Amino acid sequence: MKTNTSRKTITKSWIIIGIVLTTILMFYMREKFEAPSVKIIATEQSKQIAPKEQSEVIKEEPEIEKKLSIRPLGKVVYLTFDDGPSQLTGQFLDVLKEHDVKATFFMQGANLQNKNFQDNVRRATSEGHYVGAHSMTHNSKRLYTEGKFVEEMNETIAIIHEITGENPKLIRAPYGSVPGLDNEQLRNQIVEANIKVWDWTIDSLDWKLKNNPYQIVENIRNGTTRDIEVVLMHEVRQTLQVLPNIISFYKERGYKFGVYNDFLHFPLNFHNDKRL
Repeated sequence: MKTNTSRKTITKSWIIIGIVLTTILMFYMREKFEAPSVKIIATEQSKQIAPKEQSEVIKEEPEIEKKLSIRPLGKVVYLTFDDGPSQLTGQFLDVLKEHDVKATFFMQGANLQNKNFQDNVRRATSEGHYVGAHSMTHNSKRLYTEGKFVEEMNETIAIIHEITGENPKLIRAPYGSVPGLDNEQLRNQIVEANIKVWDWTIDSLDWKLKNNPYQIVENIRNGTTRDIEVVLMHEVRQTLQVLPNIISFYKERGYKFGVYNDFLHFPLNFHNDKRL
């Protein structure tokens, strides 16, 4: 009797062990084979997202980049040109293309409305340059005294969008943010409008050197003391004449040429207002 009882006990034990092992094996196989199917389902579901929803998903990524943005590392120079578009815009683009350099343009709304200039505005963005706003009128009294700064910048940005399809957020204040934006209330309006402001680290003074273009190069050379430089220039003939020299100077100094990116913004304004 004891022998039969022992055999039954052993049999039951092996049955229990077998059930446990079978259960574990089934669970393992289920996890192994179902995991890929989850990925496949996810992929298929992503294909079925409506176009509107896909665009919303894509728009979320730049916000992450924006939060992580910092000043660029190494020696970087941003060549910036104000007061375009003009009859010279195409020639500036030709020189930049020849030297494989990207630049940042701050354009006036009144000039942007000239249909004869609009092809080169589109060309600028298609060739990888940044086109930001520089107001409609460039009129100090209207912009700062009468408080039309944000209104004019938004109008200019809307024209850029109409021409290029882009939605730039960077602007340059005519005559600089000092003294123009000394009024904190005006700066608060800029923040509320989600606009960013860039001044410069080097003023080439090119606008007053019509008869002495190589002094522009000297001014830039003497002003270059930092790893990150933002050079203020204008779409004028004397600057176009020496632009290859300016590019060569920075290449010899080991600088890379940066172009502004809305999602990698870093503050650069005379007020040191980090909101801008």
